[in-house]
Amino acid sequence: MAITAAMVKELRDSTGAGMMDAKKALTESDGDIEAAVDWLRTKGLAKAAKKSGRTAAEGLVAVAVEGGKGVAVEVNSETDFVAKNADFQKMVAGIADVALTVADVDALKAADMNGKSVEQTVTDAVAVIGENMGVRRMAVLEGETVVTYVHNAAADGMGNIGVLVALKGDNAAFGRQVAMHIAATNPAALDEASLDASVIEKEKQVQMDIARESGKPDAVIEKMIVGRMKKYMAEVTLVNQQFVVNPDLTVAAAAAEAGVEITGYVRLEKGEGIEKAEEDFAAEVAKLNG
Repeated sequence: MAITAAMVKELRDSTGAGMMDAKKALTESDGDIEAAVDWLRTKGLAKAAKKSGRTAAEGLVAVAVEGGKGVAVEVNSETDFVAKNADFQKMVAGIADVALTVADVDALKAADMNGKSVEQTVTDAVAVIGENMGVRRMAVLEGETVVTYVHNAAADGMGNIGVLVALKGDNAAFGRQVAMHIAATNPAALDEASLDASVIEKEKQVQMDIARESGKPDAVIEKMIVGRMKKYMAEVTLVNQQFVVNPDLTVAAAAAEAGVEITGYVRLEKGEGIEKAEEDFAAEVAKLNG
């Protein structure tokens, strides 16, 4: 069967594949468009597998809210250029919407998105965009009022840092201020009760060791530790931090003035905790020309 330019265009439009790939797929499939799509997907999967070893530490964090439920989802890519790609952004927005219907990241990957699983959708995008990508993390937050904030937004509802804040009460404007505060200060926990006991114990031991170096009596050291741990809690727990909007108040005091109580928060930053391989540009160019 003769392969026409119109057939190639139709296949390219529906798959995002390159011209020569589309033409070869049609030739291999004797002009059958559906078979050609399957052929391209098969090749795309092979392409995706080759790229799966590359570090994907860039990308976007997207946030979405429906009623009293909010979600934050991290979708990674290899380069920051892809985060600016409109097709990638559209996919990430769709994934965030799907996330509102599931409980965790495994369920999200398996969930349906326009007739395919989220994981398959991402795999297909790898073949088209040409970079390793993946849905890495998802967090859910519920409350009477859930407010979102995105730092360094690349598009509506997505950027480098995504924050959710849950409030008891209704003051979205204040909630957004708290979300911005969280993006900036990155607290370790909501309050002392939410902080891991082992983290508290470790810090207490460090402070004890420092205090003992002073050679002061144990009774004095115990009082010193109480003060130092109070200062530590003021640094790492959200409600005890000085509110960036009004440093004269703690976040808890500001919330009381605003007529609400902060019941929880989520902060996701793209690439957080991923080790990137460092390589200088000259070495990279030399490798390409080697």
